[in-house]
Amino acid sequence: MKTWIQTTALSVAVLGLAAPALADELTVYTALEEEEIAAYVEAAQAAMPDTKINVLRLSTGKLGARLLAEAGNPQADVIWGWAVSAMMDPQILEMLEPYAAKGVDVLPDTFRAEDGKWFAPIGYMGAFCVNTARLEEKGLPMPSSWSDLENPAFEGEVVMPDPNSSGTGYLHVNAVLQSMGEEAGWAQLEAVDPNMAQYTSSGSKPCKAARVGEFTVGISLAFTAMQSIEEGYPLAMVFPEGGVGYELEASGLMASSDNKAAARAFLDWTMSDEAIGLYQQYKALITVPGVDASEVAEAAGLPADISTVLADVDFIRAATDQTAVKAEWRERFGR
Repeated sequence: MKTWIQTTALSVAVLGLAAPALADELTVYTALEEEEIAAYVEAAQAAMPDTKINVLRLSTGKLGARLLAEAGNPQADVIWGWAVSAMMDPQILEMLEPYAAKGVDVLPDTFRAEDGKWFAPIGYMGAFCVNTARLEEKGLPMPSSWSDLENPAFEGEVVMPDPNSSGTGYLHVNAVLQSMGEEAGWAQLEAVDPNMAQYTSSGSKPCKAARVGEFTVGISLAFTAMQSIEEGYPLAMVFPEGGVGYELEASGLMASSDNKAAARAFLDWTMSDEAIGLYQQYKALITVPGVDASEVAEAAGLPADISTVLADVDFIRAATDQTAVKAEWRERFGR
């Protein structure tokens, strides 16, 4: 529990949320990126002043492992912004209680569970983060596809997340396998592997490493690419031909929660106009109808119709296959 206490204390201190004892205390587990969590929780805390919101942020894989380890004595009240392909694990679904958050009815059926156990107003999508200065310095061609990364000139210049610990890593691998087919997809990943400098546990780290010039290409998140471009880094956001992987970020109510009123209020807030306005600042993928991308996203090169660059992803298959895919990937590429 030491890590949890330290993590919570840090988030509360950073957000300036330290306060006298409150009537309610809420424990939220999430895999959202740290940059966006701070903004969301600050707003949610202001909307729920009588509830102390404690947030534990873990990568997608580690969050799943923690939930399963705690199955006999769950500690979380809410799962917030977690990969739906991970959420659909039958063992996880058993821990959830149906709840229709206020406003969730606006979401198309694709973005909420039929039984009401999860809903996803947001998601994230992959991208190649290409450092244009390093690309020019090394005389490398701008990659536009996974096959372009096979070029021996990219040896040691590419980095991507490990799908066993990162949801971002899995969405990229899953997109390649689903769009190309199992045999061709694994062959494609095998062909790029010799050029991989490393596989990281964080989905955003490859882009952050590329933007500062450690590597030329970081296979990462569109959100981190857009943020980096806005901050002035010499970066190009590239969506690979054939379709880029994406994931829905789902939320749900833990059946074991002993503070369901506060948990439901928090889930209601995640569908509020205030929350949706904040999503526009951080998300490339918002599933709420009628919500436009931000100016930052457009400036970074996000197309007005993102369906033109997304892979055709079967999330049920992604959830069903993930254990086998991750094991296969570990056998082939684990370092």
